[in-house]
Amino acid sequence: MASKKISLLLSDVDGTLLNSKKRITARAKAAIEKVHEAGIKFAVTSGRPPRGLKMIIEQVKLSAPIAAFNGGTFVEPDTMKVLNSRRLDNETAKAVIDRIGSFDLDVWVYDDVEWYLRNFDAPHREKEEQAVQFAPKVVSDFTEALQQGVAKVVGVSDKYDLVAEAEKVIQAEFEHGIHARSTTASWDCEPSVSATRSSAYYLDVTHPKANKGAVVEWLSEYLKIPSAEIVTIGDMPNDVLMFQKSRYSIAMGQASDEVKKSATYVTGGMDEEGFAKGVDEFVLK
Repeated sequence: MASKKISLLLSDVDGTLLNSKKRITARAKAAIEKVHEAGIKFAVTSGRPPRGLKMIIEQVKLSAPIAAFNGGTFVEPDTMKVLNSRRLDNETAKAVIDRIGSFDLDVWVYDDVEWYLRNFDAPHREKEEQAVQFAPKVVSDFTEALQQGVAKVVGVSDKYDLVAEAEKVIQAEFEHGIHARSTTASWDCEPSVSATRSSAYYLDVTHPKANKGAVVEWLSEYLKIPSAEIVTIGDMPNDVLMFQKSRYSIAMGQASDEVKKSATYVTGGMDEEGFAKGVDEFVLK
């Protein structure tokens, strides 16, 4: 018989815990307090770097490690001590940077601390800066980032069709094709990256085990909580992987039909108190 016990709530951040103004509402904060009172742990996962999640820590209590970079880096919420880090190897990172650039997308590169870009006037740069609350380094190339170790490469464009096409091509080439790692003398290969859209205009490329499905697996093992006792909530295609790994899942109201079909439940939109409603209706009850 499937477990109905809930021991961990894992939430996406932008578009889920945060509304369109990048704020956590009073009702969302109250819902998180009730989650803790019910003896349920609360954790967040995001494509943001660890520094970009400090504002979450300052506003709500987290009782489990933070999964930044979609699981590329796990840190303790109180001390920001790195518990686990998964970076792209340099050869793969260089190839991804070149391939994203071939689609005429702006390229952003993150190590565990800094955010690098070549074009300060790139679309959504200001929005990202407000969200993560630190400024990028403008560089002529990404040598410094490669030396530090690349945690995430992002392709950015308001040409949504190009972002979607780049996602498919990078998945084909780096997850299954010419850049995938051959594990045997046969055609069997393992992915060299994980590539998913975190929004219509962002393509996130990380270590192959840095995805939100792997976040559920890592937290399950680290916290000794069976996946059957984990609930996940999110709104974007990259959240579907964590939906698939958890017992129950909640899609936000503004999510695409594809994301909603992948979830157990659907709640209200991010500006309709969807997070708080989802917690009240599908977690606490």
